[in-house]
Amino acid sequence: MMNGIDVSEHQGTIDWAKVNTDFVIIRSGYGREISQKDKFFEANYSGCKDRKIPCGTYWYSYAVTPEEAAKEAQICLEAIKGKKFEFPVYFDIEEPKTLALGMAKCSAIAESFLNVIEKAGFWAGIYSSKYTLENYITEQIRSRYAVWVAHYDVTKTNYSGKFGIWQRSNTGNIPGIAGNVDLNNCYVDYPSEVKTAGLNGYSKSPATPPKRTKKFTIVEDGVKWSGTLTEE
Repeated sequence: MMNGIDVSEHQGTIDWAKVNTDFVIIRSGYGREISQKDKFFEANYSGCKDRKIPCGTYWYSYAVTPEEAAKEAQICLEAIKGKKFEFPVYFDIEEPKTLALGMAKCSAIAESFLNVIEKAGFWAGIYSSKYTLENYITEQIRSRYAVWVAHYDVTKTNYSGKFGIWQRSNTGNIPGIAGNVDLNNCYVDYPSEVKTAGLNGYSKSPATPPKRTKKFTIVEDGVKWSGTLTEE
């Protein structure tokens, strides 16, 4: 298990030299305009890379149609262009006006965003509360994409589906960050899987060719010896 945090412009300027964490999920922005890119995204991304902290990103959605969600995804891709992430790119769905549309429409909105992100070569994921995921997003989508579930004030989440990250608190405090910060537990080795698959800006790891072997037989003083040698 890895312990991590997620951050946005709401945390203000972060002293990354003092931050000690296994991973970070950074907000890259919100909405359908590039002007809505998170004001601290670049600084937070650089801070993680300078400290060699594995990171992912999320985009906060206001979409109420699949078309708007696809537009948000394109703007998200523009905001993160040229970046490398060791964790998924998450779609953050929690706006009341979106949830008021019901499960079928919320699921279609989420799928539209996730599909665009995935086709661009990123590991796509969805973030929201336990209640929202279970009541507004179909099981088909929740099992198809990476899940980051928020569930506070419990010692262990009882979220009903498969998930990779559990956001367990929004009142954490760590050196280098003023005020509260969200705390997360991760149960999937995303960095290894991302790099092996060649996603999120990484090139796919070349397959290691199998080592060659050679069988041999030696006869000495009437005794036959046989075996296999493997190249170093």
